[in-house]
Amino acid sequence: MKMYRMIKTCILGYGYMIYMLPKLMRIRKKREYVDQTDFYQHIHLLTQRWAKFLLNLTGSTVKVEGIEKIPSGPVLLASNHQGNFDIPVILGYLPKEAGFLAKQEMKKVPFASLWMEAMGCVFINRTDRRGTVQALKESIEQLKSGHSLIVFPEGTRSKGTELGLFKSGVIRMASDASVPIVPISINGTYQIMEENKGKKFCSATIKVTVHDPVYIDSTNPQLKTEVEAIRATIEKGLKVL
Repeated sequence: MKMYRMIKTCILGYGYMIYMLPKLMRIRKKREYVDQTDFYQHIHLLTQRWAKFLLNLTGSTVKVEGIEKIPSGPVLLASNHQGNFDIPVILGYLPKEAGFLAKQEMKKVPFASLWMEAMGCVFINRTDRRGTVQALKESIEQLKSGHSLIVFPEGTRSKGTELGLFKSGVIRMASDASVPIVPISINGTYQIMEENKGKKFCSATIKVTVHDPVYIDSTNPQLKTEVEAIRATIEKGLKVL
């Protein structure tokens, strides 16, 4: 049954993405004639529908607390990273149009890369230091232009409830762009796939906690302390049932 759920989720989830492509292409054609905010709102509505559809296929439920704490305007959504379903959870259940930092390899995934480019995602080559620096610069410009971004400061999936160390570079982007950081705790996504080593999909009860926004002064020399405080906030949120 759980193997069937995995096959069904992969086929229908990817199929739905392809099915929605004509709508995506029509919106993209109008991009130069509409306001950037309107463009990203339209893209967000489409990706939100896909994300919720995907999670419904897994039989999972999502509970969100603290949505009202997300400020208007561009923000850096900084979340822990338990599994591959973290992104659909954020896209589907948080009312904020946002792209995300993605591995360079994702550019090669048919159809998905078209959606990611339209969302304003920034692709990063983690094996190339210069490429990483360039991606961070692009992310800062994206935030300055008024478009939010999703980042996972751990840099990789924890595949469980443990929280890894945070990379200060992705947090610094917010201070350089003068936008607030919104810490997010996501708990339960690893139970869908990672807990089963990707061999089957299980339903999960997912808890998302949105914390108070954090404003970091770019001139503050205590950035490491700020990063640790954000990490502590997210870790505390993981322990609340």
